[in-house]
Amino acid sequence: MSMASNNLQTKIGTAVLSKAMDTNEALGQGIVQMIDSAAMERSVTPELGANIDLRI
Repeated sequence: MSMASNNLQTKIGTAVLSKAMDTNEALGQGIVQMIDSAAMERSVTPELGANIDLRI
């Protein structure tokens, strides 16, 4: 009985860890896409945001 319980706990732990890894992978891909889109915007209009005009 104890061995079956340990086996079940191991399987559940592995499934939870797998789900967490999948979630983190999806979040990582989203961050990479955000960085790529920001880099694309910067390459299209490189002068945008490069200078600030100030008067004192």
